[in-house]
Amino acid sequence: MLRLNPPGFQRFLQANTFEAIYGGAEASVAISLANFGIPPAFVTRLPANDIGQAAINYLRRFGVDTSYVVRGGERVGIYFLEIGANQRPSKVIYDRAHSAISELKPGTIPWSEVFAGAKWFHFTGITPALSQSVADVCLEASKIAKEQNLIVSCDLNYRSKLWKYGEQPCEVMSQLMRHVDIAIGNEEDCERFFGIKGADVEKAEEVSPERYMEVARKMMERFPHLQKICTTLRGSISASHNIWTAVLHDGKRLYTTSTFDITHIVDRVGGGDAFAAGLICSFIKENSNQEALDFATAASALKHSILFDNNLVTVEEVEKVMKQGGSGRVQR
Repeated sequence: MLRLNPPGFQRFLQANTFEAIYGGAEASVAISLANFGIPPAFVTRLPANDIGQAAINYLRRFGVDTSYVVRGGERVGIYFLEIGANQRPSKVIYDRAHSAISELKPGTIPWSEVFAGAKWFHFTGITPALSQSVADVCLEASKIAKEQNLIVSCDLNYRSKLWKYGEQPCEVMSQLMRHVDIAIGNEEDCERFFGIKGADVEKAEEVSPERYMEVARKMMERFPHLQKICTTLRGSISASHNIWTAVLHDGKRLYTTSTFDITHIVDRVGGGDAFAAGLICSFIKENSNQEALDFATAASALKHSILFDNNLVTVEEVEKVMKQGGSGRVQR
């Protein structure tokens, strides 16, 4: 999709120009994986016009395989972002109705061919929110991925502004979750989709790994085939200052990791996608749960220092933050 935001920290009402960049949740994961040395393929539908081609060219710049992108439809979905600062939160306005991807239908993508030789299929809860037909495509892909023994992961990513069609989000996502091995979802995602609640949190700046244990336990009871469930935990002191950590539960143990005090956020969009990419990269390399959680959390903390959606960091940069904590000193 196309992201348009006013320059700097301007409000929508101030803007005379908008910065344009291509993004989207699954696309951001693919770009991160390419930067980590994991060869990804991205599957979507884009219009056969210059804007659609520009989006494809952007993905190719980072080494993402776009050979299975379907061309068709009239427009690329857009989201407008007003970047928050201090006590003013960021604001998002979606313009995704009748986008090319929202009109994708089952049977269009040759999933068996797409998945040949692949190890992993990842999608988010944003995509099935666009339309019933796209939700059906996600279900089609997930079933075939499992038939071909791929690991399937889903970042729940509940977006209230996108779920506009007839089916209830709980019904749609519950069907999809039957084929998911690894889920990423915070307390709000689990409550909005499945009615699963954790402990109450009194202060927005608090991050408590233990409170997520109840959510994880209930999710694994609801979906017993889940192998792991994890989430980032964001303590929001202000729009510019967050506390950042993550947890992972494998049905037996709750894993925790370092906590990052991010005192100057450049751009928080894509932090969750950076986390997902870090997990996928680590598990493809057969790292342990703890190693994967440590890597993914450090990668997603770094994303907060990078403008626009995509986490343009290397494995070496992430590992340096893991070892040294990220002092920010000039590299000479």
